[in-house]
Amino acid sequence: SLMSLPLCHPQLEGLCSFLQLSTCPEPFLVRFCSWLLPLTPDLSYTSAAILAEQLFLRRVLSLAQPPSRHLMAALTSFCSKYSHPFCRVLVAAVLQEPGEGAEQTKLMCELVEECLEPHSVHLVLSQVLEVPLSEKLLPVLQAVLGRQEVLPPELLDLLVLTLCQQAPAFAMSLNYAKLVTAVLTVYQSQVS
Repeated sequence: SLMSLPLCHPQLEGLCSFLQLSTCPEPFLVRFCSWLLPLTPDLSYTSAAILAEQLFLRRVLSLAQPPSRHLMAALTSFCSKYSHPFCRVLVAAVLQEPGEGAEQTKLMCELVEECLEPHSVHLVLSQVLEVPLSEKLLPVLQAVLGRQEVLPPELLDLLVLTLCQQAPAFAMSLNYAKLVTAVLTVYQSQVS
């Protein structure tokens, strides 16, 4: 079996390339993920990150229409177990992608709203706050707030600070106004 061998990372990348995981048909992707998830012991963080990249990166970055139900099923099942490495690889790549990336943004919102564990929601928030805020990212922040998770104080402070600093750039943005209202509503007890 693939994971009973202590594969080193170049071997794992070689195996992914041999199996053509980055371009395999999407129904196969779903089967591969359903085979992968019950394996014990769990994959290491690095192995999961390599697989997230090989399985999903190219597909997600090239989305020009909503993901197929097969791709969505594979993404959500992988995310359910390996959401931290998934976010580190996929969310980071989407955030660095120039341009509108409407489908990628919608997908990130959907994953935040429905799939990610609370600690991974925090990770997505901190990743979004590391890059310059853009209109494209406001819905992702809105999705994070929609989860109404209790945020660590330093992350909430960073969110409030970022929103305050960026206010002049978003003077005409309805999404920004909604976001500020959401922060004040969800975290009113912590935001003075």
